[in-house]
Amino acid sequence: MLTRIGKGVAFAALVLAATTATAEATCQDRKTAGTLLGAGAGSVALGAATHSPAGWVGGAVLGGVIGHSIASDGCHRYYGHRYRNGYYDRYHRWHHYSERG
Repeated sequence: MLTRIGKGVAFAALVLAATTATAEATCQDRKTAGTLLGAGAGSVALGAATHSPAGWVGGAVLGGVIGHSIASDGCHRYYGHRYRNGYYDRYHRWHHYSERG
């Protein structure tokens, strides 16, 4: 019974992670999708290897941590470019400095 529930939860997590991961995802969206995808894959892999409920739970925890850390790589880069009259932000929008009197 627990194995059937674990498979259902893992499948639901995989589907949810796959549908939330988009090309224009923000950093938090990527971390969430990576955590869910890692938890689902980890629980299926370790649960199938150990054939026990503890394997399902341990795989979900371990996979979630690994998925989160992999997905968060590159999230904190600064893309701003500053010039004399203003700067471009990380979304490539120009911001003009105000005139100082």
